Formats: sequence, structure tokens, C-alpha cells
Amino acid sequence: MNIKYKSFEEIKQNDDDGTEFWHARELQVCLQYKEWRNFKKVLNTAKIACQISGHEVSDHFVEVNKMVDIGSGTRRKIKDYKLTRYACYLIVMNGDPRKEVIALGQTYFAVKTRQQEFNELFAQLDEDSKRLFIRGDIKQKNMLLAEAAKNAGIITNKEYAVFQDYGYKGLYAGETAKDIAERKGIDGEKESILDYMGSLELAANLFRITQTEDVMKRNNIASPNEANETHYRVGKIVRKAMTEAGNPMPEELPTPTKSTKELEKERSKKLK
Repeated sequence: MNIKYKSFEEIKQNDDDGTEFWHARELQVCLQYKEWRNFKKVLNTAKIACQISGHEVSDHFVEVNKMVDIGSGTRRKIKDYKLTRYACYLIVMNGDPRKEVIALGQTYFAVKTRQQEFNELFAQLDEDSKRLFIRGDIKQKNMLLAEAAKNAGIITNKEYAVFQDYGYKGLYAGETAKDIAERKGIDGEKESILDYMGSLELAANLFRITQTEDVMKRNNIASPNEANETHYRVGKIVRKAMTEAGNPMPEELPTPTKSTKELEKERSKKLK
């Protein structure tokens, strides 16, 4: 952890007034992204998260140009960003958690960040912002769940779809992903049902995903049957928790008119 911490702190620079900042191109290397285009996707997601949190994107992601050598004494101008520590935090938290350096970075920032402040901030968000916030978290956690499923012998897309259905059936009283899509009136082959969930329904699914991944890892689940049964059982536990909390069942919650993808596009346009 110290090595990762130092590499992040060592690329820190200071303006003439002493303000600390990081260059995005250097952070890209630090986080082991080989190509700028892949890192730029994470950076763009972090900018949307910044906007959702109520901060001015331009205060934390300052676009700059820098000259680089491309060989034979030739130089060309490329786009870069001056990032605040908060911007770096958002980038790391939206990175690929399967990368060890990202996982370590997320742990580092989780320790350094006051959770209470973010809880208070989340409470102030409107419904659409909460949906985007949780949906982004689900995308990350689903990658970890997929990794745990693979370790349990779930290899093909068909096998993974069956595994996912077991989780949904536990949470939605027997409904599969196809059933949920039909009930919501969307084409499950072209759109994700997760994109058409409100914040409470998304939160229930996030809990299902994180708890299933944790149980599978702790219990060393090593077969598809065990993995499916675990996912189903955790789904039922989350459903029971919602009942005991007095919340509506997930299938009773309203379907938003706009998908999270549509909301992301709208907010991305506002950033341009």
C-alpha cells in the first residue's frame, strides 16, 4: 500500500500559489491504464460524478494543453487535465476494481474520505442524481461479482445469465430478468433492467450484488450450483430485509420514464 500511496503522492505538483494538483496523463500511468482513450472513459464518468455531487466540474478538472516529443525532434500538442485531489478520488472510485492498483487506491481513498460527509451529500441529491450515483456503483460491483462467478466455474454468457436470474428470483419473488423487463415494458435484449430502476430498487440490487460477491469469496464457492444457490439465497435475504423495514417490494416500485443512460447523455451534453 505504501508503494501505491507514494506513487500517487510523488506525481503531485504545486502551482505557484501552493495549490496541489495532478496531471491526468501522469495519473493514467500511475493507475496502469495503457491507452489514453480507455482512461478518458473513466475520466468522463468521474466528471459526471463530480457534477452530480454538486461541484463545479471546471474547478476540479481543468483542461490544459501540453507539448510532447513524438520522435525525430518533433513535438505536438496533446490535451491533458490538471486535477484536484477530489478529481483523483472520483477517477479512482470509478476505475476498474479488478486492477490491483485501483482496488488499493479505492481502499486508500475510502480510509482518507470522511464517509459522513458523503452520506450527507447523498441525502441532498435529487432522485435522478441518486439513480446515477448508485447505478455507477453497481457497474463496478457487478464486475467483481462476475469475477467471483467465473472463479466458481460460471464461464459462458448463458451460464452467467442463469446465475443472474437466480439472484433476481430471490429478490423479486421468482421473477427472472426477462420477467422484470416485460413488467417494466422494456426490451431486455437491448436495454438493461438496471437502467430503468429508481434509487430504492437500485439500492436493493446493489446490496444483493455486494453481499453475494462477499459470501462467495468468504465461503470459497467453487461450483455453478453453489453459486446459483448462494445468489438466490442472498436475494431472498435482501427481500426479507425490505419487508422488515416496511419498504415496498422491488416489483411494486415505479419504473422511471428515463433510463440512467438517457440521464447520463443529458448531463454529458451540459458538460460540453
